[in-house]
Formats: sequence, C-alpha cells, structure tokens
Amino acid sequence: MKKKILIVDDEESIVTLLKYNIEQAGYETEVAYNGAEALEKAAAQTFDLIVLDLMLPEVEGVEVCKRLRQRRIETPILMLTAKDEEFDKVFGLEIGADDYMTKPFSPREVTARIKAILRRIDKKESSGKEELLTVKDLEIYPAQYEAAIKGEWLTLTPKEFELLLYLARNLGRVLSRNQLLQYVWNYDFAGDTRIVDVHVSHLREKIEPVTKKPAYIKTVRGLGYKMEDPSKYEI
Repeated sequence: MKKKILIVDDEESIVTLLKYNIEQAGYETEVAYNGAEALEKAAAQTFDLIVLDLMLPEVEGVEVCKRLRQRRIETPILMLTAKDEEFDKVFGLEIGADDYMTKPFSPREVTARIKAILRRIDKKESSGKEELLTVKDLEIYPAQYEAAIKGEWLTLTPKEFELLLYLARNLGRVLSRNQLLQYVWNYDFAGDTRIVDVHVSHLREKIEPVTKKPAYIKTVRGLGYKMEDPSKYEI
C-alpha cells in the first residue's frame, strides 16, 4: 500500500511540481492550498507525511503545525520556507516539525528528505517492540507513543516522546547533546544544541516533581544529560 503525502502550499506552480515528483517517487498525494484546508484534511484523513509551507493564507504554517500537535496528530511534518522569510529552525522543530527546507529547492532533494523521514519513522517503530518501560513512577509505551507519570497521561510532542524514550532506554548513561541531536532529530545542526536544552526543559516541566531539582533527567555539567531512577536514592 502506497504511503500518502499531504502537500500544503498556496502557490499552484509549487504544488504541481511537488505533486508530480512525489508521485513519481511512488507516493500518493493530496493537496491543500491554505492552512484551514490543511487542518480539515489532516483531521479527516490519515497521512504518512505532510509537506507544509510556512506562509499560508487563512492559517499560517506554524499555527497549522501547532494545532496538529495539540490535537495529537503525530504525522511527520516537513516545513518549507522561503529564503527571505524569518524562520527560527529551533522554534519550528520545537513546535513539532520534523525537518525543514528553504525555497528554492530541487524536487530530488524534497523526495530524498521525505524518504529519509519516513525511513527513520519506520525504523523507530520496528525497534519499539517492548510494551512498557518503567522508571519509578514514569511509564513509557513505545508502540503507542504514549507515557504516563503516576498514572496520569502526559501530553507530549513526538520529539519530546522520542527524547524521553531514548533517555529511558539509556538509563544511567550520560548522553551528549550531539548524540541526542543525532538520534532524535537525525539532522546536522552544526553544533546548535539549543533545541535539546529546550526539549529537556519541557520534559522536566511535565515529569519532574520539582522542576528546579530534577529527579529523572539529570544535567551532567560539560557533558550532557542522563536519566536516572529516583528509587535508587530512596531509603
């Protein structure tokens, strides 16, 4: 069964170019020409990936991305931006985009990025066979992309979940920011590790009993982060 891609852009020439090349690469496509239409289609249908332009009529691309994640629609998103548009890559990835590209771009590069994202998702799904990971009061369900703390379900973005899962799978092991970037985002940020710090901060707000004194996700000065089981410190 072919994977299905939603293309969202208000420029008909770009939509036509993307649609042709993505279909030539073996995928089915659906199109939307504004943000409101994109939200409607993403809610009504299941897509394997969304190619989303930043500047859209009615609802802008960033807002579309935020709303999809708020609705727990975890479809991977490839964000498109023009070179002269202001776009903070850390902010874009923080709100739930999986990757981004600047216009103008080559159709071959777009399809290569799509394949890379989908391959990464498939790999993570196939490696997430265990039903449950437990770290004291924290429960992580890899196959369902869900986690709970003290029985309360957490609202996590896909990247927050993947970061949490990777830390838990490496319990007690110090992981550098670059290691976390490579595994969770699989993207070369040229040393820009702010996005890791931002996501760790968000996770701490959601799982730590006292955010300023983290019990689960520890900072190892000069090295990175590690997850620990708070139970081992209890008497």
